[in-house]
Amino acid sequence: MQEIVSGLIVSLDVAALYLLVTEVKSRFLLSMWTAILHMVFPVIGFSLGNWMLHILLQWSGIVSSGLLFFIGLQILLSSKNPKYSVPIGLLAVTASLDTFSVSISFGMLNLQKYYFILSSGIWTFIMSYLALHAVKTGIPIKNAPFKWIAGLSLITISIYTLWEQ
Repeated sequence: MQEIVSGLIVSLDVAALYLLVTEVKSRFLLSMWTAILHMVFPVIGFSLGNWMLHILLQWSGIVSSGLLFFIGLQILLSSKNPKYSVPIGLLAVTASLDTFSVSISFGMLNLQKYYFILSSGIWTFIMSYLALHAVKTGIPIKNAPFKWIAGLSLITISIYTLWEQ
């Protein structure tokens, strides 16, 4: 269940980011590309996390909690500077990099990678497409609540993980 909820959490950050993008010609393709990247980066991250698990077995819980905490903190801090001037394709890549870091932590905790990967891809497609559609139709939605929910959720997961050690 933690993997499915985490997939939703990382998609909220993308939705918050895409609420700032006003000129997108192909919302479906951008949403699909971002969803695919949200599934590719975790595969790499899980592999790296499993490799790190064998090397840092006794430190993995602390390291993964720290990674999740600082990723959540970075998401919270990024809500202060909502201006982006990145090409759309590169925007999808940068929006997906957090799934790499989160999946390293999950790989170190030996969580179910396929649930997270599928959840992340599906939720990201849905949330990014809805955000891009809302911007195009002029529906006024603030992106800060999405970033706060995502950031605080990752920090909470990191504290819970550390507590369970």
